[in-house]
Amino acid sequence: MTLFFAARGRRAPALLPLAGLILGLLCAVPPVAAQQRNPQQRVSNTIFEQKAESYRFERFTLDSPDGQRRWQVNLGIPVRAGKTPAPVLYMLDGNAAAMVIDQPLLAELAAKAAPVLVFIGYDNDLRIDSAARTTDYTAWIDRADDENGAPQVVGGGAYAFQDLIERRIKPEVEKRARIDRQQQALWGHSLGGLFVLSSLYARPASFQYYLSASPSLWWSQGAPLGDMEQQFLENQHGQPARVWVMLGGAERVGDRGKRDLSNPRVVAHLRRIGGATPDAAMQLSERLAKVPGLTVQYREFEGLGHGPMLPASLQAALSELYGVTDRSRLAPAQP
Repeated sequence: MTLFFAARGRRAPALLPLAGLILGLLCAVPPVAAQQRNPQQRVSNTIFEQKAESYRFERFTLDSPDGQRRWQVNLGIPVRAGKTPAPVLYMLDGNAAAMVIDQPLLAELAAKAAPVLVFIGYDNDLRIDSAARTTDYTAWIDRADDENGAPQVVGGGAYAFQDLIERRIKPEVEKRARIDRQQQALWGHSLGGLFVLSSLYARPASFQYYLSASPSLWWSQGAPLGDMEQQFLENQHGQPARVWVMLGGAERVGDRGKRDLSNPRVVAHLRRIGGATPDAAMQLSERLAKVPGLTVQYREFEGLGHGPMLPASLQAALSELYGVTDRSRLAPAQP
């Protein structure tokens, strides 16, 4: 059991209570100045469509049994793949992940460890498919009021999604690329980071590397910090794995940045994330470090908020796993 701590810069001040934070935001942030993530942001001209000398890309799609979701998997295979099996990285939010990687990075990856890259997304051009990922990435059903104050029941599909990866996606990847089953990594951000943790808890032998960025531990009133974590801590019997927990420095102190508090969706979200303290991910890494067989590394990114942690954490993951230049420091220090 090993725990490494790495941070960009000095420790930030003590965290603020969520109630005070929301009150402060209500008083301090004028709606006109607020900036929000666009849930309808589209993607185009990613590495999937570009011609590259270092990687070739293949694509396949899968349908859910109920016909409600259609997954799209883009597979990056080094053009000059060696005869030995290659490490493989499975990335959630595949469209968003593709926007982080450019041709120079692909070339460097191919020249170093030459991993197989698996982008797991949805069959559309949304950068983030919020509705679909909310179902797939959460192991707990969430009952909470939406922005209109109406109760909603969402989530709870993570076990089915884990089955999809193990029984349908991995076999298809192995048909198309020669991969090393002892060097399989899983990366995810936000709800994707939460899925990485629930996969570690439920199927610790599925991957050898678990990279959880800004995990949404507040989900379902903090349910991820409850029974499932406790059972894993008590029952895990030395299954070896390396675990990275990554968090933005602004996240750890509860700084939510500029939010449009005239937007009911934003207010509802701020209310929901009170299910866990802002530093819950840091504390979780300390608990996981006590589990036999796990090597745990916590890394904090100075000044970064939740959104910029997606590209920063993926860049850091590629550097940690495959020895390429760490481009995570180029991420903008904004919410």
